[in-house]
Amino acid sequence: MGRTLRIVTPDDELKIDLRSDVTVELVKHSAADSDVLFAARVSTVGEQSLDELNKDPERSKGLINFLMRDRHGSPFEHNSMTFFISAPIFVFREFMRHRVGWSYNEESGRYRELQPVFYVPDTSRKLVQQGRPGKYVFVEGTPEQHESVHRGMEESYRQAYRTYQEMLAQGVAREVARAVLPVGLFSSMYATCNARSLMHFLGLRTQHELAKVPSFPQREIEMVGEKMEAEWAKLMPLTYAAFNANGRVAP
Repeated sequence: MGRTLRIVTPDDELKIDLRSDVTVELVKHSAADSDVLFAARVSTVGEQSLDELNKDPERSKGLINFLMRDRHGSPFEHNSMTFFISAPIFVFREFMRHRVGWSYNEESGRYRELQPVFYVPDTSRKLVQQGRPGKYVFVEGTPEQHESVHRGMEESYRQAYRTYQEMLAQGVAREVARAVLPVGLFSSMYATCNARSLMHFLGLRTQHELAKVPSFPQREIEMVGEKMEAEWAKLMPLTYAAFNANGRVAP
């Protein structure tokens, strides 16, 4: 679905990369369903909660579902996942509205020269918004609209990055020169969260048939959410199943 195109301008050999995908990698974690279980059972068995982990798998499954259903959320916080994410800057600006239970470190245009990698939507991306705020829907774009979007973005990106390079060559500070670059530029960051904060993110930033509360995310941040969800589902399958079974509402 994603693609990377290299565009070479004939006049000055300026090269830019155009991407329609995003990158999400799970770089480290300490996350398992057992983290939820021992944290929850300390309420009733105290220091013996660790001994309870492997006694009855069905009971453990039932406990996790109970916690999710009745929204006892704190046991889902005793775990950690760190993701490396590469995506357009406009995705990160939405992402960082999620503050509770998240930690971020993003590459800095003050300290490094930013690379010419930019976002263009592929033909699967719905382009046309119909309706009024709160009731609008997105529909497919025409081939002509897709061509116009691709061409317009490419021309804008090329001009912006050429200006950026000219400023740097003149000795202008990176933190000043970066102001000409658009939000379609790719950035990268590490994002660390726990299962509870990730569930809240997924409830808002993905559309899903099992969701009790509908959400209407921008497609590009949903692409990131889908990749994070796939990694988390493998780490905590009981918690993930309970999340879906109870309407994908964070506890």
